[in-house]
Amino acid sequence: MSEISKIQGIMVSIVVPVYCGSDYLTPLAEALDGLRRQWQQQQTPFFLAEAIFVDDAAIDDSAARIEALARRHDWIVPLHLSRNFGQHPATIVGILHSSGDWVVTMDEDLQHRPEVITQMLRCAVLERADIVYANPVSAVHGAAIRDLTSRSFKRLMQWLTDNPNLPSFNSFRLIRGPVARAAASVCSHDTYLDITLGWFTQSIRAIRVEMKDERYMRTGRSGYSLRSLLSHAWRMIFSSQIKLLRIGAVLGLTAMAISVLASVYFLAVKLFYPADIQVQGWTSLFLAMMFFGGLSAFMLGIVLQYLSSLVLKVHGKPTFFTIDRSGDNAVRQWFETAPDLPR
Repeated sequence: MSEISKIQGIMVSIVVPVYCGSDYLTPLAEALDGLRRQWQQQQTPFFLAEAIFVDDAAIDDSAARIEALARRHDWIVPLHLSRNFGQHPATIVGILHSSGDWVVTMDEDLQHRPEVITQMLRCAVLERADIVYANPVSAVHGAAIRDLTSRSFKRLMQWLTDNPNLPSFNSFRLIRGPVARAAASVCSHDTYLDITLGWFTQSIRAIRVEMKDERYMRTGRSGYSLRSLLSHAWRMIFSSQIKLLRIGAVLGLTAMAISVLASVYFLAVKLFYPADIQVQGWTSLFLAMMFFGGLSAFMLGIVLQYLSSLVLKVHGKPTFFTIDRSGDNAVRQWFETAPDLPR
């Protein structure tokens, strides 16, 4: 098979979970159709093969709107969940139904602009990445407290988990198809998708783009309720190995070592300088409590670390994963020579 014939098959799948997006679905479909036509006109080596709209038991008439759009555009694939499962499960369902060499996940409300996908593809092939996140260059919601809370939580989780990519986590992602479907296939109810993606590749990049939550700024309502945000936070914690467990074990071991060294010191004082000890009994009691308390903390840390490893194994964390990036070569050449494309 020639390089050109290979590259003609580079497909991009779009996955959009929908819960309350009736007012945005038609403009979103039009924007995706515009991107699709633009790629055709530019004769790009990739094409938008499908847009999968996942109806997560929407509370408005999104389900009917999705069906209408699917009748109008043969590249739109409608999926309807039996009940509301949440954004993460809806995204996972869409990924598992995708067939593209690359998969893009995005929100329903036009906060994520389709034209940015070209920039994400450029970043992926030029920097040999398997995942590219689109992060906002400024406040998304126009509400300082909301944006600050989100950034602060991600920074805290980054410190707790030692995951350098965590601040970049965003629902607007470009993922290599095999990685996306492998990660989605092992996700359980309480698994955080972005954590799972990191099990399959560490070749992760992020680009900065303009991003505004127009729905929140106009109506004061976001597509993410407090309940869904807390659910995301719980999934993130439950899917990660928490550094605090290792810190607890190290502190316990340190306390044991200090208590042993202190015992040797005070025993020497007792033997050679007994007059220097003014109060009897308290030192040995304190050191015994410090030793056995440290031992308990150390053993508990080891047990919790072991249980954490078992939880990740149950979640499906792989021992290894192979990937073929050879199809990127011609795409990379096209981006290197294509004029007037946004960077």
